[in-house]
Amino acid sequence: MVAILALAAGPAQAAPSSAEDDLQRFMVDKGVIARLDTMRERITDTTSELVVTSMGFLGVPYRRGGNDAETGFDCSGFVKAMYEQTVGLVLPRKAEQQAAATQVIDKHDLRPGDLVFFNTLRRAFSHVGIYVGEGRFIHSPKPGAEVRLESMNGSYWQRRFDGARRVRLAQPAVPADQP
Repeated sequence: MVAILALAAGPAQAAPSSAEDDLQRFMVDKGVIARLDTMRERITDTTSELVVTSMGFLGVPYRRGGNDAETGFDCSGFVKAMYEQTVGLVLPRKAEQQAAATQVIDKHDLRPGDLVFFNTLRRAFSHVGIYVGEGRFIHSPKPGAEVRLESMNGSYWQRRFDGARRVRLAQPAVPADQP
């Protein structure tokens, strides 16, 4: 009798393919999973390159209105130059314009390569830096200083934090024969 119940219960537990399995199979068949994996790798590679490139400019002096390593950077010029050199993306010139042109994210969702904004001149979005991970950011802070890494956890930066933004990278082209 127990054997009969076990046999009867067995097929009931093995449900036919679920909607989730069908969706997964469809996504694999259409190459969606492969494209998503490629996109994830591309974003990871790009943000890693952005952070590594930015680190190469540590020590470059601050210069108001500056946007290159030879003459120096101000905060937004530094961010603009790093995105142009590594991603090929042209961001607006001023920090507040960069904030307006990027996607708002929660501070807890920060990833390397995201932008962090601060109120340092008694106005919103007056300073910008690039988040590098582990609560740190790289920026060109002020006259007389140089491009440097700092912790966002310091009281100065915590009090002035204005928000975080994510730069939307261009999506890779999808071949015309694929949906």
